Amino acid sequence: MDGRPPHLIPCSFTGQSWRDVVFLHWRTEPEVVAPLLPPGVAPDLVDGSAWIGVIGLRMTALSLAGVPYPSFLELNVRLYGRDGDGQRGVVFRAMEAGDPVFAAASRAALRLPYAWASMRFAHAGDRVSYATRRVLPGAGRAGVRMRVRVGEPIPRPTSAEIALTARWALHQRWYGPTLRVPVHHPAWLLHRAGLLEWHDDGLLASCGLPPLPHPPESVLYAPATTVRIGLPSRLSSR
Repeated sequence: MDGRPPHLIPCSFTGQSWRDVVFLHWRTEPEVVAPLLPPGVAPDLVDGSAWIGVIGLRMTALSLAGVPYPSFLELNVRLYGRDGDGQRGVVFRAMEAGDPVFAAASRAALRLPYAWASMRFAHAGDRVSYATRRVLPGAGRAGVRMRVRVGEPIPRPTSAEIALTARWALHQRWYGPTLRVPVHHPAWLLHRAGLLEWHDDGLLASCGLPPLPHPPESVLYAPATTVRIGLPSRLSSR
């Protein structure tokens, strides 16, 4: 595994750039995440463990069916699964977005777990921070804060670092069936990073996840990548 996409996407319905991407990852047990995955998807073990990821990013250069859309901040909580065809993918448990229209449209169209959130971002020198809190009272006002110090580029990421960041599909339950949505982007230029601050104010619990009593095992940063998302398909029934 070298972090390069294994397939092309001949037809995509959206393009976007992800910038100032911060990856925090915690090991967990497969039985913690298995009940939270959609039908037809099992935990994908990386380095012998299931993982919980919290990822902050700036969504820029977004186009929907060729129509430009304004930039916004996003923070997501994600798990990792493998479907019956052996395809690895991301399963999102939360997708916090600073744009209420995009959040509502994505929930309706693909059932993605977007929530409108008040979000803050800062990048000063080697420090990058994200903070989010849900806006609507019925959403529980959950949020997180995280801040990292960006280090040197990683010339040869480990196989685990590649497997946790280079994901070429997402799995999502959609009005009954589970969909696989292909994702394409160049290999990440990953940097080491050090955690300076982490505070979870109920966001992990809102995803059905237990508290994380220790710092993340993996903290990484990537300056940018360009992403294409293809047309979804149903998982095979086998």
